[in-house]
Amino acid sequence: MTDTENAVVSTDAASAPDVTTAGAEATAAAVRTGLYIGGEERFTDEVLKVADPAKPGVVVGEAASASKQDVADAVEAAKAAFPAWSALSAQERAKAMADAIAGIADERDDDAAILSQENGKVRMEGWVDALVFEIRWNLALALAEEVDKGKVLEPAPGIPVTTQVGYQPLGVVSVIVPFNWPIAILGASLPHALLAGNTAIVKPPPSAPLATTRVVQRVAEKLPAGVLNVVTGTDENMSALIQNTDVAKLCFTGSVNGGKRMMEMASKSLTRVTLELGGNDAAVIAEDAILDDTHLDRLYAAIYDTTGQICMNAKRLYVHRSRKDELVAGLEARLQKVVLGYGLDEGTTMGPLHQPAQKAFVEELIQEAKDAGAEVREYGELPGGELEGGNFLRPALVIDPDPSLRVVTMEQFGPVIPVIAFDSEDEAIAAANDTWGGLCGSVWTASPDTAQRIGSQLECGYVWVNDHGATRLDLRAPFGGVKQSGFGREQGIEGVRAFQDTRSIATLDEEALAAMAH
Repeated sequence: MTDTENAVVSTDAASAPDVTTAGAEATAAAVRTGLYIGGEERFTDEVLKVADPAKPGVVVGEAASASKQDVADAVEAAKAAFPAWSALSAQERAKAMADAIAGIADERDDDAAILSQENGKVRMEGWVDALVFEIRWNLALALAEEVDKGKVLEPAPGIPVTTQVGYQPLGVVSVIVPFNWPIAILGASLPHALLAGNTAIVKPPPSAPLATTRVVQRVAEKLPAGVLNVVTGTDENMSALIQNTDVAKLCFTGSVNGGKRMMEMASKSLTRVTLELGGNDAAVIAEDAILDDTHLDRLYAAIYDTTGQICMNAKRLYVHRSRKDELVAGLEARLQKVVLGYGLDEGTTMGPLHQPAQKAFVEELIQEAKDAGAEVREYGELPGGELEGGNFLRPALVIDPDPSLRVVTMEQFGPVIPVIAFDSEDEAIAAANDTWGGLCGSVWTASPDTAQRIGSQLECGYVWVNDHGATRLDLRAPFGGVKQSGFGREQGIEGVRAFQDTRSIATLDEEALAAMAH
């Protein structure tokens, strides 16, 4: 995620933009959410007004704005619930969590519509966002038998003890999610934290808190009071989610600069952190790549889903020179069909960017490329009427830009991507790895050997072959980045272990001790 996106995910940045309700339609459709602390819903006099990124001045709804005391109360509630929750077996917790998620899909259509309006994404993406949360939750529950599984070290020469190596939960954890796929991203860590025996506080993004709060509260209402809490509000009141000494761990998804600030804040209380940060993902299209409709559809989605606002989207295309024209033509055929519009309108294929600042940043990247002489092709028509002035941007290809341009070196987080030709495999690998990030990457080839050879050399945490993107993650597998894309892993048993401490219990073995004496 880019620096301009920090404001909607970091706890020390500006709050969501102030907007006013425009028209009876906005007022009638407005959604209101509260805090959920210690098993009780709590409303506040101060609220966050949530803007519609497609319709300037229109309010989607209002979210409660927590005070510092509200946040402290949430930490205290989670702390109070921890002893009883952690005392349950993993299987007992899994049963309670399965009961809590039951029926979560009943309001999915409404959740998707609200998320579309506050985020800007098309309705179907909002629906999938909520669906992935449920899938990830249930996949986590399938790990219950492994959660408490340790090992025994028998006595050995010179070591007269039998040692049990096991696991224990950390305590209270905070989970902070960004605007782009907030509900789905929450599913990568929250169920694993709870299954491990921790209690949790969720902070939805201040610019798009409504749908996430609704989903989490419905789950929290079915769990013991205090096990799961939700707070929304201005970032200035949220520092206790990181620096309160009763918070054992922070799980943060956001920008690189946001992650640096999280680490700095956490260092003051030695709060542990898992950071899933931005990426500058490279897709390497080899000389023998299959560029039929199926593969081109996959690549197109990997670039432009959510208007390019996904950390694991493809951000740079490195294509063998002999295939460049074919690749560009294939992407162009799809870009020519783009319909920019309102996310809830039938026929819309691409919505607005979430924030005006992000739109301005991506526009800068595109103009800089044009000024430098790169070939820039833009597609689609900007919508008018009530959508005029929304955060819409025509999707673009930047063909063979200078590698030093920011459209190549920075995470665009918008609907634009550079297409860069290469002549040798080594050249492509070196270029793909020559970046600050290392979240994901992909190799497109007809040869399993080529896929393995190139994929094993990409410096990133997750590699696809003939595919790329968030919708193609194996949700059972550990996920996370290297370099400045963060550290720690989510999903799978590795994601559970990230919320546990290892504990050793050694029992003196008298016979082994006696043998040592002789």
